[in-house]
Formats: sequence, C-alpha cells, structure tokens
Amino acid sequence: MVKLSLIVPVLNEAEAIGPFADRVAGVFAPHPDIAVELVFVNDGSSDASLAAMLAVKKPGLRVRVIDLSRNFGKEAALTAGLQHAGGDVVVPIDVDLQHPPEVILEMLAKWREGYEVVLGRRTDRASEPWARGKLAALFYRLHNRIASPQIPENVGDFRLMDRRVVEALRQLPESQRFMKGLFAWVGFRTASVDYSCAPRVAGRSRFSGWKLWNFAIEGVTSFSSYPLRVWTYLGILVSLAAFVFAVIVIFQVLIYGIDVPGYASLFVAVNLLGGMQLIGIGIMGEYLGRNYFESKRRPVYLVRHIYEDP
Repeated sequence: MVKLSLIVPVLNEAEAIGPFADRVAGVFAPHPDIAVELVFVNDGSSDASLAAMLAVKKPGLRVRVIDLSRNFGKEAALTAGLQHAGGDVVVPIDVDLQHPPEVILEMLAKWREGYEVVLGRRTDRASEPWARGKLAALFYRLHNRIASPQIPENVGDFRLMDRRVVEALRQLPESQRFMKGLFAWVGFRTASVDYSCAPRVAGRSRFSGWKLWNFAIEGVTSFSSYPLRVWTYLGILVSLAAFVFAVIVIFQVLIYGIDVPGYASLFVAVNLLGGMQLIGIGIMGEYLGRNYFESKRRPVYLVRHIYEDP
C-alpha cells in the first residue's frame, strides 16, 4: 500500500473543485494499492471554494483542508501543503486540471524504479497565450545561465516527491520562497515524464503579466548574485571608456587645438550615468529588501483551521 498525498492550492476555484475530485477518484479507483489523500490549501478564497472542498466525499479519497487566514500566495500555499501532507509520496497539482492526474501513475512507476523526484514536463503550451510561453522560455534560459542550481525547462510545480525530499524541503527556513528553485536545490535522483498541458476545466488564471514579472525577479534574486556582480564590470567598462575619451580630448586640444563643445556630450553623459546608477541602486534595493523581510522571521503562512476526514 502506497500513501499518496496530492497538494492542491486553491484560490477562488469553486467551479473546478468538483470536477477535479471526480477525475482523481476515477483515475485511482482501479488501484486499491494506492491510498490517496487530497490536501486542499484554501489560500484566502472569497468565493464558495471552502464549502466545495468540504463537500468532497469520494470513495477511496481522504480529504484534508488547510484553511489559511488570508491569501499568502501560491508559494506559501505549497509550503503549507508540504508541511501537512503525510504521504509516502507527495504531488503538488493544480485544481484546474491542466495537470492531468493520469500522469501521476507514470510518475509512480518511475518512483518504484528508485527515483526520488519525478518531474512533470510540459511538451506544449498550446493552452497558454503565445507571448506567455515565449517569455517563460526566455526566463528559464536567463535563470539557468546566471543562477545555480538550474531549473528544468517547461517544468512547473507538478512533480512527484519521495518522503525524504519532502522532509528536506521542510528544513529550508527562508520566508521569501521561490519553490521551483527550492525543488531544484534539494537535488535527489530525478527523472521526468512528459505530458500535454490541458485547457482549464473552469475559471481563469490569477497570474497577470505583472505578477509573472515579479515572480521572475523573485526567482533570479533568490538564487543568483549575478545582477549585483554585473554592475562591477559595467562600472569598470564605463570608467575605461571615459578614460579613453579623456585621452582623445586632451590629444585633440593639445595637438590640433580643436575646441571640444561640451553641452550635448555633458547632457548625455550625466543622464546615462545617472540612469545607470539608479538601476544599480534598484537592484541593490531588491536584495536589501529580501534581507529585510528574511530578518523579520515571520511565518510563511497562518492557518485558520484544519478540516480532515475522521
């Protein structure tokens, strides 16, 4: 008997919860050797999501609902799910059924071969806007070029993790959490299975372009100091260029007596260097802000109530 915990973050997904539970129950009904626990994490939903989660009653499914005190974000909801999941293997999965539950059976087969992490790798992004898919690919390339450890491309939170991996993740103390990076950081023996990302069964995505941009910044600053280091090299480059330009001006004045007009060049130089300094200060502010929030040592989330089947 294998105990499987599915971590399901929920934010205003009342219409999707019923179809999700039906699909999961149908997938695992022919496998009595797999005991399924649904760990719903209610991330401050303002609709009827909590009532829909509590109404889930399916043979073979044990339901636990972690009701957070407010909306803390998906990364915090995943953290709450990892803290409360009791399975031998744990799988974070979206309630909108873009992650097909059938793929979990393939993941379990890989786990039985000895792999401790089995990644769900998307083979297409047809259900997403074209621009979002391209920007996601660009983010993965940029992150993997400047940060360590590398994040597998086209892999989200949908993955199977052995109990040892979950216990390792529970030891990580940071408050500002980029879960894709943390999943990669802990390591362990890893395999992957491919799947096609399906359209949402109901509702709409809560990730706007602005949220995704901030999420990307969070990912880069969590696992790389390259944005800070690059300004050292940029400063050296600008200083060398200024020195070369100064030598040219002195040569022109002393040898040829050329009068060098300065208003336009001075205006451009001041604005260019001022803009560069402000960008550098902004990047330093991102890292300083992370240290500020980490130093407070606030909990990642707060639980209002835990509902679970007897």
